[in-house]
Amino acid sequence: MTSTNNTTSKLDYSLVFILLLLFLASCVSIYSAQASGQYDSNFLIKQIVYYVIGCVIIATVIRLDSDQLKKLTWYAYGAGILLLGFLIIAPSSIAPVINGAKSWFKVPGMGSLQPSEFVKVIIIVSLARVIDDHHQKNPVKTLQTDLWLLLKLGAVTMLPLFLVMQQPDLGTSMVFIAIMIGMIFISGITWKILVPIFTAGTALISVIFYFVLLKPEILEKYLGVKQYQFGRIYSWLDPYNFQSSAGYHLTRSLLAIGSGQTGGKGYGNREVYLPESHTDFIFSVVGEEFGFVGASVLISLFFLLIYHITKVGMETKNNFYTYICVGVISMITFHVFQNIGMTIGVLPITGIPLPFISYGGSSLMGNMMALGLIFSIRYHYKKYMFSTTA
Repeated sequence: MTSTNNTTSKLDYSLVFILLLLFLASCVSIYSAQASGQYDSNFLIKQIVYYVIGCVIIATVIRLDSDQLKKLTWYAYGAGILLLGFLIIAPSSIAPVINGAKSWFKVPGMGSLQPSEFVKVIIIVSLARVIDDHHQKNPVKTLQTDLWLLLKLGAVTMLPLFLVMQQPDLGTSMVFIAIMIGMIFISGITWKILVPIFTAGTALISVIFYFVLLKPEILEKYLGVKQYQFGRIYSWLDPYNFQSSAGYHLTRSLLAIGSGQTGGKGYGNREVYLPESHTDFIFSVVGEEFGFVGASVLISLFFLLIYHITKVGMETKNNFYTYICVGVISMITFHVFQNIGMTIGVLPITGIPLPFISYGGSSLMGNMMALGLIFSIRYHYKKYMFSTTA
């Protein structure tokens, strides 16, 4: 029985508070990092501006309910594909090659804009709609319907993934795959399909690592892979033998974080020089100045954020919203583990920023767009007295 109208549309103040703490952590870290950096730009002011723009993005996305999001899904997906495609063929005056990758558009007044950061969020919504539509059309699960759903999820992900690999941008490509895998797990596809696929994938990765480490000449001979392309893996496994080249950032990061010990050296008392520490290696700044305690507090903030999004996804009775929450969790979790993992030598360096903390307009605005979806879920969440549905 449904009673009227105890309907609440509200702002998620808990998420606002978490976002405020992340904003403060970002400002504190970037301000310290830029003091000993190699640039004259005031990255802190720029980061604050990007946060303001991100809040405008959230204020826009929050107005969209599930029906409106579904209507816009394929238009947004098509626009994202066009942007990624145009990026490849665009002249260098519009899309310059930076650090060997053609991933950014030059935007007057803003600097650069990386479309793949926004496409991550578009993929989340697109996969969520594919899963939701599939289950509505196929209420009875069979091996065939599950396989068909898996193929659709793969197709939606692989097209933008292929375009991003042309830039090339390995880090973003890995994020796309992480989002897809996370949403496959929640999609309800039977383990009879998933276990063989993931087993084969794990075996393939193991074989590739075997040849990279022990038989690189075979990959050079039959696949045309050049040995210098394995530099990131070699420098990850043995950074001190490559500390003058590919292992430089990792060895400096390990020195910075290790020297911070338990309590850190104190704010602004950095001694280890690390280029680009305001971007991908911002965690090394936290580790050196605030030590294990400060780094743990920052990691706890991310756990709090992920826990909150999980709670939102479990509370909503709208499956489309639940799938979106899983996609956002997959994206943020992979970013955090990959970024922190690479700064402490657990994972290879891929150039993935630390969400909401690292300096970067496109990354921050893309993540704010993702949080805008979570704000939207809570904003449009409806409760009815004497009802078990919402």
